[in-house]
Amino acid sequence: MELNTIQEVENTAVVNISKVLYSGHVIVTGGRNGEAKSSDGKLDIELSAPGTKGNGTNPEQLLAAGWSACFIGAMHLAAAKTGITLPSDLSVNTTVDLATNDDGFFLQAHLQVLLPGLPVDEARKVVETAHATCPYSKATRGNINVKIDVVV
Repeated sequence: MELNTIQEVENTAVVNISKVLYSGHVIVTGGRNGEAKSSDGKLDIELSAPGTKGNGTNPEQLLAAGWSACFIGAMHLAAAKTGITLPSDLSVNTTVDLATNDDGFFLQAHLQVLLPGLPVDEARKVVETAHATCPYSKATRGNINVKIDVVV
């Protein structure tokens, strides 16, 4: 098999990386009606196109799950740096839409961040900091429509 590389930005790194902390490797076969398996065997799932009767999940659900988990981690880091105590029952309810217009297919996202009992100013500070630092937020910034609601 011949390997040909296509770079997003020709001969230029988008971000200079000093150290890779983890690499997730997944092989997908069959596309939206296939399966996804990670190299370590921890992920082994069936995929089904959105709206079909298949038993699998879909890329939009996987992105929503990953972004939510990462965002919660970023909130914990933000809270630790600012001395804010987060509620134990916090959650992030993320919707990733597969959308279309005359130019083709697109994604958009809505994150509803639930921080019950936290003062509004503290909640906003934690969420704004998390959105500025979360790798998923950084990856999508300026590329898709993103709405974030904070619920206290």
